[in-house]
Amino acid sequence: MPQQPSEHAFPLLLTATGDSLVIADFRPRHRQAPRRPKAPRHQKAPHRRTTPYHRLFTIPGTRAFTVGNLLARLPMGMFSVSAVIMIAGSRGSYALAGAVTATGLAATALVAPWTARLVDRHGQARIAVPATAFALLGSVALLLCVRFGAPDWTLFAAYAATATTPNTGGMSRARWAHLLRDDPAAAHTANSFEQAADELCFMLGPVCAAFLCGTFFPEAGTLVGGVLMMTGVLIFAAQRSTEPPPQPRTPSRSPLLAAGMPPLLLCFLATGAVFGSMEVVTIAFADAQGHRSAAGAVLALQAAGSCVAGLLYGARKPTGPAERRHPSCLAVMTALMTLPLLAASLTGSLPALAGALLLAGAATAPTMVTGMALVQRRTPEGRLNEGMTLAVTGLLGGIACGSATGGWLVEHISATAGYGVPIAAAGSALAISLTIPPASGPPNRRQSLGPNSDAPH
Repeated sequence: MPQQPSEHAFPLLLTATGDSLVIADFRPRHRQAPRRPKAPRHQKAPHRRTTPYHRLFTIPGTRAFTVGNLLARLPMGMFSVSAVIMIAGSRGSYALAGAVTATGLAATALVAPWTARLVDRHGQARIAVPATAFALLGSVALLLCVRFGAPDWTLFAAYAATATTPNTGGMSRARWAHLLRDDPAAAHTANSFEQAADELCFMLGPVCAAFLCGTFFPEAGTLVGGVLMMTGVLIFAAQRSTEPPPQPRTPSRSPLLAAGMPPLLLCFLATGAVFGSMEVVTIAFADAQGHRSAAGAVLALQAAGSCVAGLLYGARKPTGPAERRHPSCLAVMTALMTLPLLAASLTGSLPALAGALLLAGAATAPTMVTGMALVQRRTPEGRLNEGMTLAVTGLLGGIACGSATGGWLVEHISATAGYGVPIAAAGSALAISLTIPPASGPPNRRQSLGPNSDAPH
């Protein structure tokens, strides 16, 4: 059997050539196989769990107009509280302060739909900026009249001038409807976010107003609120890429005449009565317990419950048509509105009432989100801002009626009995919602769009 030659079988040969020594090596060469590079391990790309809200704000321009809208919307919860503190502090009359704010509310109910109609026809930027500037002049006039002791009638005139304030929440919802016209699930998430933003602003607004007026001077809340509103509207209006195109000529009739809209607006009126009565009655109940200063914090818990519920509701895909979900949401609201009454009558404890309001608020945002979806569905093409502003007007009217009814019961019976008003109002909204006829045809995806509605977003 042949053997492999060893390395000693091939000695090294040495020789000299001139002045150089040459070494010859005749040993066999063993070529080493080239090392194969290790195959790189397959690294999985990090999986990012995105929420529906994260996907919402990946659309270009949405973050910018949302920031501006939140700045403009926060003062909506500041102005009335600031006006009451400012007027009552200088004139010594809460009756006068309440009458002035009620006048402004009534003026807004009349002027806001007209302003929204101009927004639909001429565009958000062209109308919102001058309308906000005019409303800001009204706020400044009110501040100066209070500061320098002008006659009482000037307070009514100045505060009525603020009625041109545009519905910034409605304009923001119109932008989402324009951007998400082909994605109903994302539009549902956007409406839920907007409702949560409403709750957040109306929760923080009164706190900010009370802090500014109490820490600095009585006019500070109105002054800061006006600056925030004007700054926010300017930022919002500057985002022209997300603005729905105007509808200068539209054959559509008024949203008031659209099928199903009158009973739907009555639902908003009854829902507003829930909010207005709950606020007045809770303040009276806290005052009866000797903790009137805690009423704001207790009411903030109701708004916090609604805000959280709205965000959770928006993260879920809607099940079934909005016409079916709306009565269900109102039924849950009616049931949960019994909790404050039970807490007040059985325990008489303010902490127990706070917990009941936190739970009761959980039904508010889903009800409002579904109601706004119905408004968007039924509003004629080219009048979306007007339709949503009519819904807000219904809410404001309901808040005024609920405040008056709740205040009468508190004064003539008791604060505990006043908690029956939110239950009755929610039950009325439920009964009205059952009479709303189903919408005919599929939802209008070209809502608030112009001739170039097929342009990509």
